[in-house]
Amino acid sequence: MTAIVITQHHAQVFEVGKDDLHTTRVIDIDISKPMAHNEVLLRVDKFALTANNISYGIAGDTLGYWRFFPSNDPQHWGRLPVMGYAEVIKSKNDQILVGERVWGFMPMATHLIIVAGNVTQHGFSDVNPCREGLSPIYNYFDRVGANPFYREQNEDYDILLRGLFTTSWLVDDFMFDNHYFDAKQYLITSASSKTSIALAYCIKQRGDRPAIGITSEVNKAFVESLGCYDKVISYQQICELDSAIPSILVDMAGGKTTLASIHHHLGSRLTYSCRIGATHHNDIDITQAGVESHLPGASPTFFFAPTQLKKRSKDWGTTETMKQMNIALLRYIDFCKSNIKTKHIHGLNQVNDDFQAVLTGCADASVGLIVNPNSVSN
Repeated sequence: MTAIVITQHHAQVFEVGKDDLHTTRVIDIDISKPMAHNEVLLRVDKFALTANNISYGIAGDTLGYWRFFPSNDPQHWGRLPVMGYAEVIKSKNDQILVGERVWGFMPMATHLIIVAGNVTQHGFSDVNPCREGLSPIYNYFDRVGANPFYREQNEDYDILLRGLFTTSWLVDDFMFDNHYFDAKQYLITSASSKTSIALAYCIKQRGDRPAIGITSEVNKAFVESLGCYDKVISYQQICELDSAIPSILVDMAGGKTTLASIHHHLGSRLTYSCRIGATHHNDIDITQAGVESHLPGASPTFFFAPTQLKKRSKDWGTTETMKQMNIALLRYIDFCKSNIKTKHIHGLNQVNDDFQAVLTGCADASVGLIVNPNSVSN
């Protein structure tokens, strides 16, 4: 099977129902109208689809994710943000040239029009008014030609892993920076998710604390084979954990049942409860703050990566911080190449089956999904 690149400017976007992520559609978008000053038209070459993107949809308006790429029918439909590579095919900004390749946050679409601002040698931002108040880190596009850590052969793994690795690297750094809240070990739920694997890898590289991975029985063998975790247990074995050991919980699953089970089992020995992901989509209530306040142990706290990134950039300088993260990412990509395969999906109309598998937690944890929206299989 080979892929045929679509050359005409027929633009589409994949949308999901805000009230029911299982409901999806692919619709046409208009990119033919005259462009305004500073507008730039990007042709999306490839993007990654992971459980992390589903988490954006679950958080939705609570954390502003629907505001990045508003739908024409924003009451009912949303456009999930993804990490991808794109090419500039039209530009009304004199500093940004047609043919440039960029990396950044984009919708599940064939094309994207942005309003370029804050242009530097290394990148630029989308300063579209709809993004006002959103974290600047998500508005930024890297100019690939100016990135010394770019490797063409790493592109698929880069978009699959860079965003979530950055989060995991910052979680590990945050815990180290806070002396692990006096805990002696990590507990990491949804241990087969790519964000969890990245965190376990970072923890293993630092070597200060052991990490216990908690996963489904079906994924246990795969998680054990990675060698990142010091121990792997199933959700049914939570009650067998040593409740006398002070622990940090990093909750990537997000389910009420698992969260409550760990809190009640460890009680005051749970010294920090860090919430990040939402892979257990069917057991989530994003407004459950009142319930969480009554859980024993440390109060569950959402981790916001840009906050720790800002702190480290102030401590070390932005250049040194980014250098350390990128060197670590290159090592992690090499590790993942022997553990995670990639699967390419050609065309937005072919995305739904894999999207539903990721949404329901049925996707193969050892496979990374890469979507080429502007190509079709023959």
